[in-house]
Amino acid sequence: MNIHEFQAKQLLARYTIPVPRGRRADTVAEAVAIANELAAPITVVKAQIHAGGRGKAGGVKLAKSRDQVEPLAREILGKTLVTPQTGPQGKVVKKLLIEEGVSIGHEFYLSLVVDRASASIAVIASREGGMEIEEVAATHPDKIVKVFIDPTVGYQPFHGRRVAFALGLPKDVVNAFVKLLGSLYTMFTAQDASLVEINPLVLTTDQRLIALDAKMNFDDNGLFRHEDVRAFRDLDEEEPLEIRASEHNLNYVKLDGTIGCMVNGAGLAMATMDVVKLAGGSPANFLDVGGGATKETVKEAFGILMADPNVRGVFVNIFGGIVRCERIAGGIIDATREVHLSVPLVVRLDGTNAEEGKKMLASSGLNLEVANTMWEGAQRIVALSGKGPA
Repeated sequence: MNIHEFQAKQLLARYTIPVPRGRRADTVAEAVAIANELAAPITVVKAQIHAGGRGKAGGVKLAKSRDQVEPLAREILGKTLVTPQTGPQGKVVKKLLIEEGVSIGHEFYLSLVVDRASASIAVIASREGGMEIEEVAATHPDKIVKVFIDPTVGYQPFHGRRVAFALGLPKDVVNAFVKLLGSLYTMFTAQDASLVEINPLVLTTDQRLIALDAKMNFDDNGLFRHEDVRAFRDLDEEEPLEIRASEHNLNYVKLDGTIGCMVNGAGLAMATMDVVKLAGGSPANFLDVGGGATKETVKEAFGILMADPNVRGVFVNIFGGIVRCERIAGGIIDATREVHLSVPLVVRLDGTNAEEGKKMLASSGLNLEVANTMWEGAQRIVALSGKGPA
């Protein structure tokens, strides 16, 4: 789950990590009132959407006087920001963060992320703050600092000193950084975060460390432990079909293709998407109905697929391990009759009771094709949907 910057800063402040003074505003009037309360020489007006690159898209503005806050807030609020992370459709700004400006001496990048390869928590830092870390890694990999923390041991002061020295922080700031990174690690583990990114972490001209921006992601599987974090969820920022899928325990991610994919198992889902692409098509989604899929699950999954207007064909690729193929076949038959499927459908079943499932589909009288292999199924759905060779 993602949260907004203003929410991330509330969490940071709770763990004594310095952040600029500021608050969320939903209207222009609220933005002006907050700016008057802050009474700062420079006020920052920041769009709040679940995407990076807001500054380049015109979503972050500096008001050098309080008189400038109102027109800037009016300009940003309601604007559609298009960034590399939003896609071409962009996202509409419905919230602002109004906060005090700070006197920046230097900008750093700092993040914590779960590193599954090393079974540790990785601290990633760079002196090139304010830039996208992917760009820095591609052009100046030598400027990336990585320190791995074994969660069974936890954060130790030497971890912080190692990062601080690598960043070239002034000696009189090192202890403050060690404390800050320790607090960040405590928050990361206590809140079941999967990513915490501060970009930039600034060293002010008066030698203070402040988190000027913040991005956080959380492990959905741990949210039951954190009612406060769950309360941060903003459904306006999420894809409606993904919200609908989550309500039925379906793993669904909308993509920009035209071939709807319904699969059981994340690995098979990824392979199916690759094969559809190899056959000349483009997957419209990632949809994993799970190993224990039922008729009801399949029916709901079909409903979600058909609610996407871009879908021109559906490929169902099921391997019956825990789930039995005849149950999936029954769900497919019921679902296609209920949702009045108007696009080509190709089904590939393999595993437990696959032959029984295929017979059910063949005798259903429905307009569908049954494939024997994943490659055959991908080729047929691409051809039938008009997005590949016939």
